[in-house]
Amino acid sequence: MVKRVTDFIISLVALLILSPFFILIAILVSFGSKGPVFYRQSRVGYRGKDFKIFKFRTMFTGADKGSLITIGGRDPRITPIGYFLRKYKLDELPQLINVITGDMSLVGPRPEVRKYVDMYGPDQMKVLQVKPGITDYASIKYSNENEILGRASDPEYTYIHEIMPAKLALNLQYINDKNFWIDLKIILQTIFKIVI
Repeated sequence: MVKRVTDFIISLVALLILSPFFILIAILVSFGSKGPVFYRQSRVGYRGKDFKIFKFRTMFTGADKGSLITIGGRDPRITPIGYFLRKYKLDELPQLINVITGDMSLVGPRPEVRKYVDMYGPDQMKVLQVKPGITDYASIKYSNENEILGRASDPEYTYIHEIMPAKLALNLQYINDKNFWIDLKIILQTIFKIVI
């Protein structure tokens, strides 16, 4: 309950403070390519319930009809402004809305699409016992995930058999150890990783 209240207050304040910045990004996204400002994708959340995640759109409209994985630093499906937004994780900021609505937390396992959740083993399914988050240990460790996949001969295989299990192991570690101070540590590490 305390975490929910903290998440709500911090997210609401952040949205109010960042609202002028949101407007600027929305204008840049709109002028950068045709399509909506926000990209909404179905993800699997708490207790396996699907929800729609909010992001600033970073790809050309319809680009997600193919692979769910983005690869390399210059995936041609990504718009020019999208590269900038992704580099500094600014496309993730609208997920503060998901935190306010209660679908997400500030810190928790990153929500995955149903296709990959269906591949989880029994132990890995435990990550669905907590609310997904905007950031987690895996987001920090695999901040260069696109580059790793860009170097792989088979990105899909690499993600499913190497990256995804490693990220889930980190998520399970978080669930076992989670507390206020660990959440604060992850938030600060995330900010440091983005800025540096």
